[in-house]
Amino acid sequence: MTDMPHPSAGNWASIIALGIIWGGTFMVVAIALEGYGPLTVAAARTTLGAVALIGIMLLMRSPLPTFSPRMVKYLLVIGVLNTALPFALLSWGQQHVPSAFAGISMAAIPLFVLPLAHLFSDEKLTRRNAIGVTLGFVGAVVLIGPSVLRIGSGLEPLGQIACVVAALSYAVSSVMTRNCPPVDPISLAAILMVIGATTLLPPMLVIEGIPTIAQDRSTIAIILLGLLPTALAALLRVFTIRTAGAVFMTLVNYQVPVWSMIFGAWILSEILPLRFFVALALILTGLAISQWQNLEKLVATRG
Repeated sequence: MTDMPHPSAGNWASIIALGIIWGGTFMVVAIALEGYGPLTVAAARTTLGAVALIGIMLLMRSPLPTFSPRMVKYLLVIGVLNTALPFALLSWGQQHVPSAFAGISMAAIPLFVLPLAHLFSDEKLTRRNAIGVTLGFVGAVVLIGPSVLRIGSGLEPLGQIACVVAALSYAVSSVMTRNCPPVDPISLAAILMVIGATTLLPPMLVIEGIPTIAQDRSTIAIILLGLLPTALAALLRVFTIRTAGAVFMTLVNYQVPVWSMIFGAWILSEILPLRFFVALALILTGLAISQWQNLEKLVATRG
């Protein structure tokens, strides 16, 4: 569907809600990790999300794709790279880094997508995009900071790398999704979540065992993870893209890291070093430069 002019008040409310939901996800993961292991958190959120999305798919009568060998290959790989791997990496990484770090690292996803799309699709990198990607890369280096030189002296550097690799995994899955044969978005979200759950459950049972119910705070956090950032967010995303366009949807990218920092400092009392703010400024500036044409289109629709 093409981009539509003049986003409504409902569209603006949806885009703000998505920013808050996805930005708050990292705080909720941190709370869930207080009572459960990282694989349990990742597997539980994918399983609950899969159940919720299957229910939505049935309710909306979303059609299933034709499961050709090519389609199955794409779904399996995207399912692992878009759910299982990043969920596990983020859960493990957030044991050792502030939730705000994970949120800021996710802001780099669109910047990772650009060079990958240049290499593996027909979307070529322009000079402006290259400048934005370079600036965003500098921001990622600032975000990790000197701790990368201390690998082997503790788990914090590895936790930081895990979060950045999760962002890269999302970026690779995004490029593959663009090349994937057409699929109804709700059905695609449900299928990918099912693949993620079936990938994560076996290693969770082997490594962490059958989970026992922990404190209420952590259990509620896991339930929220399975419902809000997956089922509700999937509906809001589809609604926003269909009624206001994909360009308008890019505004979420600028909100998520900001909300993650707000929730981390406000709810979890995380101490945010100066380099977090510098990195955020560099990454968002790089993102704005790389998406300048989209931003111009968005401004034009309001004129």
